[in-house]
Amino acid sequence: MSSYRKNREKLVVKDLRKSFDDLLVVDGVSLKLGEHEFVSLIGPSGSGKSTIFNIIAGLLSPDDGKVIIEGEDYTGRTGRVSYMYQKDLLLPWKKVIDNVCLPLVISGRSWPEARRQVQKYFPLFGLEGFEDRYPFQLSGGMRQRAALMRTYMFSSDIILLDEPFGGLDAITKSKMQDWLLEVLNKLQASILFITHDIEEAIFLSDRIYVLSGRPASVKDEVIIDLPKPRTKDLITSREFNAIKRYILDIL
Repeated sequence: MSSYRKNREKLVVKDLRKSFDDLLVVDGVSLKLGEHEFVSLIGPSGSGKSTIFNIIAGLLSPDDGKVIIEGEDYTGRTGRVSYMYQKDLLLPWKKVIDNVCLPLVISGRSWPEARRQVQKYFPLFGLEGFEDRYPFQLSGGMRQRAALMRTYMFSSDIILLDEPFGGLDAITKSKMQDWLLEVLNKLQASILFITHDIEEAIFLSDRIYVLSGRPASVKDEVIIDLPKPRTKDLITSREFNAIKRYILDIL
């Protein structure tokens, strides 16, 4: 079930290795992300997935290997991709619109200019009418949408999502998955996604990299050749469950 669906490559990770003192965490990981692709990383807890994301984002430098973005070496360099953690990390003392504006203000825009720029995205992200609310006034799902909008404002073409729905209840999580597919189809971004939920990975992804336990290495690359647009009926299909069994056998 392994082959690479050829797209224009946005991101190429080559032979990453990373140790902390004498603990090897990432061991020769290579992966690719094509333009407008949704690619998931799945593997055991503590296997090094977040370390891989931190290296791609430039927050950590690898011991060996490279991070290539659109043909340019970005190894150890920040500021090129956007990165959203599981927790929304919204500033509780700022209104939603000002939370969303932060990446633009940090990059040099004035607050009024930044507010004008982000205003048009509130309907797309399902937050129209909530611009002047504070984070505590939003539901968990709405907070994650606000956090994703802020992430998109930082870099709109390559987005790293580290278990963004992991803290939500099952019903909200399911609704957020449907919403994410819909909004990403409109945004045309390239997404690298970490999850421990096999069904979530299959439902959302074009491809999945299955990682080993620590130190992380790629055990397999699984093409998710299922029809789009996807609905929840797909989860009970024979094809979906065949992929799920295959990944469970690898893990």
